[in-house]
This record gives sequence, C-alpha cells and structure tokens, in this order.
Amino acid sequence: MESMAIINQKKPHVVFIPYPAQSHIKCMLKLARLLHHKGLNITFINTQSNHKRLVKSGGTSRWLDGAQGFQFKTVPDGFPDPTSENDADQHVKLWTYLGTNFFDSFLDLVDGLETPVTYIVCDGFMTYTNMVYAAEKLRVPIILFWTMAACGFMGFYQVKVLMEKGLVPLKDESYLTNGFLEMEIDWIPGMNGIHLKDLPEFTRYTKLTDPAFKFLLETAQAADVVSHMIVHTFNELESDLIKELKSIFPNLYTIGPLQLLLNQITETQTDNSTFNGYSLRTEEPECLNWLESKQPNSVVYVNFGSLAVMSLQELLEFGWGLVNSDHEFLWIIRTGLVDGEPAVLPQELEIAIKQKGFVGRWCSQEEVLNHRSVGGFLTHGGWGSVIESLSSGIPMACWPVSGDQGTDCRQMCKEWGVAIEIGRSVKRDEVEKVVRALMAGEEGGNMRKKAMEWKKMAETAVGHGGSSSLEMDKLVDVLKTVVF
Repeated sequence: MESMAIINQKKPHVVFIPYPAQSHIKCMLKLARLLHHKGLNITFINTQSNHKRLVKSGGTSRWLDGAQGFQFKTVPDGFPDPTSENDADQHVKLWTYLGTNFFDSFLDLVDGLETPVTYIVCDGFMTYTNMVYAAEKLRVPIILFWTMAACGFMGFYQVKVLMEKGLVPLKDESYLTNGFLEMEIDWIPGMNGIHLKDLPEFTRYTKLTDPAFKFLLETAQAADVVSHMIVHTFNELESDLIKELKSIFPNLYTIGPLQLLLNQITETQTDNSTFNGYSLRTEEPECLNWLESKQPNSVVYVNFGSLAVMSLQELLEFGWGLVNSDHEFLWIIRTGLVDGEPAVLPQELEIAIKQKGFVGRWCSQEEVLNHRSVGGFLTHGGWGSVIESLSSGIPMACWPVSGDQGTDCRQMCKEWGVAIEIGRSVKRDEVEKVVRALMAGEEGGNMRKKAMEWKKMAETAVGHGGSSSLEMDKLVDVLKTVVF
C-alpha cells in the first residue's frame, strides 16, 4: 500500500468486517468495544440477517445503542428469513452469496458514511471477498484479525507451506486412509510433533480447484500481503509459536483474552452485562437458574458451538454417555445441531436426562463457565470456547469437528495440559469414561490445576504492564496514526 501522507486525528474511524458467524462476530465486537473505549470511532458491519438476529436477542441494547462514536451498518445477504437460527444450514449459502456480492456492497456502504474511514479491521476469513483490494482501492490501510489462537492461525497458514512442499492437495483419495495424514510436522516451534491430521480440512482435498481448498489457500496467502495482523491469544500461552510468527509477520499483535480486557473497563459493574450483548441467539436464563442449586465444581457444561453438526446417533451416544457418567450436566442442544433431522431423543433417554441434567437451546456461555457449579466443559474445541474456558480456569473434554478445532484440541491436550480428547467416532462408553476422568479422576484434577494456572497467567497478561495490555496499546497507537 502506497505511503503518501500521515494524518493525525483525534478520532480515527475504524470499520470492522467480521466473518458472519457467531464466534467471529462475538470476538470482533469485543475488540471493537475495547477500541471504542480507547477513543476510536467504530462502524461495525453485519449482514442484514445477522444484525436482525443480534437485535432480536438484545445484543445491541446492552452497550451499543446510542453510544456516541459506535454504529452498526448492514449489507445484504440474500436471505428471505432474517430470524432463522439454523446457522449451519445457512452457512454455505451465505458464504457463496458474500463471495459474489460483498465487495460492491462494502464499497457502496463506505461511500455513504458521513466520516472518512481511516482504518479497516477485517476478519482474516473475509479476505476471500477481495477486501485487501477494496482497501487499496479506497486507499485505506487494513489489518487482518484472526479470531483464533496462534496455533489455529499457523495451522491454516500451513496450507501455503505444505503446498509449496508438494504435500497438498493430496495426490488421490487413497492418501486419506494409507497413513499419510499421520505424517509428523517438525518445523513449527510450539507445535512440535503435530500431525497432518491435526490441521484443518485442506489436508483432506485432492484437487487444487476445489472451492474450499482454494478459499483456504487464498486466505493463507492474504496474510503475506498485509502489513499488520491481530491474533486473539496471549504471549504466555503460546510464547514459542508467537515468537516464530513475529519473525514472519513483524507487525503481529497478540491481544487476549478479550473478555478479561473488557472486565477491566467494566469492573465497577455489579452485574454480568460485560458477558452479554454478543449473541445472535436468545440466551436462556433458565440455564443459570438451574446451576444455582448445584454443588461447586459438580456440573459438566456441554456445548458444541454455533456451527458444528452431528448425526442423531452421535447425539444419542453423547446423551447416554453423559447419563451413564453419573455426573450432573448442562447440555446445550441448539437448533440445527443434528444434521438434517430434528434432535428427538427417545423417551427413555429423556427421562434419564431429567434425573441428572438440564437441556437448553442457548445460554450465556461465559456466565456459565464462570459459575461456581461448573467443573468441566465438553466442547468442540472452537477457539472462542477454549479461550473462554481457559479464562475461567475450567478443564475440558474435546470433540473436534472442523476448522482449527483439531489443532486447538491437540494443543489443549499435548501442550497446555487442560483437556482430554474424545475420538471422532463417538461412543457412549468413551464419553462416560472421559467425563468421569474430567470430573473426578486424578487426570481431571491435574487438568483443573493447570487450567487455573493458565487463568492466572491470562489475568496477568491483561493487567497493567501485562503482555496483552502492552500489545493493545501498540495497536491503538497504530490506529491513531494512519498511514496512506
């Protein structure tokens, strides 16, 4: 990007472009809130359907409606039903529509803003909509925000590296079953001993022309053409890997956990509003009410995120495993969790669940994880869930499904010592065994101790003079000194 002049403004105007999925929007809203608190003007762009869902769930009324210097803007997404909560079903259609239409919609939107844009903060996964070119066209600098761990970003970045090494795409489908995916990668500090199977789905494709492979490759390549990037992590958690990344990308800012940074600017509040206002779904207070009567550290919280899907049989295996573990559990079964059919449980299982558990459709996850009754978290390993669990000192059982979840799970189990993995072909006996180990076994006790250590290190990172606080200050300085 050409450097023509430096403009110093009291109120820089930063436009946020999130990838249109729950965890990405939540993460970017938190960073936007922090930057707004630091004195920057913010325009946050949602698709029309997602924004209507955010409004419906109360997500804008908590702290944004009427906030001076913070506004939402929307772009079309092609959906006739703006309130549907089946994220997984809509995801591919939305991804395809935005790939064709977002670029023009974004330029029209920026053209209609009352004040000039001084910076763009774009989700790294929105670069497929040509946002780097849009920034060049507007002559506005752009920062890519990877709403994941450093290991998650590095995992995705490997598609570029492995392609250069001739390892992907796979030569044919036999490589999926002949042990090739067990290949160990030994060149990433902080991820020593990770295998191809632990990386995202690009290790499963056999054609360079596959749209998903092309998307992942172009996303990884975009990291090489921008001057600044943000990763949602903290240095103490991934120090070796972050050092490696900063040798490749010198202007990389590691800022997290964002919720703990937000806690500092809302520490005078006595309620839990700091946790709320980010959800596309209505959060049910009954979940928290049920927890109130439970003993400390006695409940397993179960939630597979907003996009993961499973078969009905897998749902039943989890259900019976939880029941047979003889531990109490709070289980979120959202709309669309079961692939292609309603999540109907047999009467026998429903009766058994009522004796030991509570089933909800959605909840305020961070409030749940910070509740005294919760002692473990059964998760899909999405980074939003993982960093929220680490921030709460809660150990995990992990069942990775897609994306960076396999990479996260590997690091959680092997490097950070806070999780047990459940095999992809889920069986009730394994679920029962893992939940018991998580909640009552020696292994679970060790993981709980380690999770509390990471929680304390995360709190240090966001404190005065901490690594994430210093990185945030550097980022704010960049955003307040705009280079064209």
